[in-house]
Amino acid sequence: MDNTHSTMENKTNNQPYDVIIIGGGPAGGTASIYTSRAKLSTLVIDKGLTAGALGITGNIANYPGFDAIKGSDLVEKIRTQAMSYGAEFITDRVIGVDLLSDVKSVFTNTGTYEARAVVIATGSMGRKALVQGEQEFLGRGVSYCAVCDAAFFKDKEVAVAGNHDEAIEEALYLARFVKTVHLLSPTPELKAPQHLVQEVSNKSNVMLYPGAVLREISGNGHVDGVRFTKRGEGDYTLSVDGAFVYLQGGQPITDFLMGQLETNDNGCLMVDRTFQTHIPGIFAIGDVLCSHIKQAVIAAGDGATAGIAVEKYLTGRKQMGYDWVH
Repeated sequence: MDNTHSTMENKTNNQPYDVIIIGGGPAGGTASIYTSRAKLSTLVIDKGLTAGALGITGNIANYPGFDAIKGSDLVEKIRTQAMSYGAEFITDRVIGVDLLSDVKSVFTNTGTYEARAVVIATGSMGRKALVQGEQEFLGRGVSYCAVCDAAFFKDKEVAVAGNHDEAIEEALYLARFVKTVHLLSPTPELKAPQHLVQEVSNKSNVMLYPGAVLREISGNGHVDGVRFTKRGEGDYTLSVDGAFVYLQGGQPITDFLMGQLETNDNGCLMVDRTFQTHIPGIFAIGDVLCSHIKQAVIAAGDGATAGIAVEKYLTGRKQMGYDWVH
């Protein structure tokens, strides 16, 4: 494989990125600071500011340099710094990858992107247990992509389950097509930036159900309803034609890898001391690793180490650089 260094200035739309980072939390965001500062063309693909563990954290009091800061604010500051060095950020969901070719491919809901190296920083908010009926009606009313499927539900009733910015943005997109969006938030308050909360609250055809926990998606060949519970109030049912699920859990998010990387018994990725997996040029950092201590500062440290390692891999250097070298 040719690891000739290419700068961001030389990149065109027909060339692969030097590195794609999947996940824009403290690990992925910090990695993007280091790669973009090293003049590597860097693309970060992330589901949203509040789609990760840090983004939904109220206040962080132990991150160096801040007395206290909201998790989403810290993520945004990291991204702003990375973008000042030239890193690109897009909001999208990764649904598949090809890591085995020399040029790696990353497939999202809206496009395909290529790079010579990939950093996986998708965290551990994945779900192991699906909602009853979710798998049964997948593709028959159950969807994870409003952009892909909204047109199929024109003038119909749909449910959206989730409480973070990805869920809200998808609900707002659906509202352009459907009759009514029933937004089921599993928490009493939405965990999203205030401007999104305000926008969805003002949308006339979006009905918000605070504290509504999705329990079942029902149907007869196709989705025809959902059942949810509210604490202290029992069960409720809604007649809908579609269910868009954006819920979070506590499992490493690795389903999009399609078995191309080794995982341990807990579903976590395995890496060497530079955070490289068994495939050269593929790195993994943050909460997607079982050995990782779940602290933002530790994730940022992972990102720094991996960012330097990516630059070393792509340029063929044998030693790590120093951050005071310009």
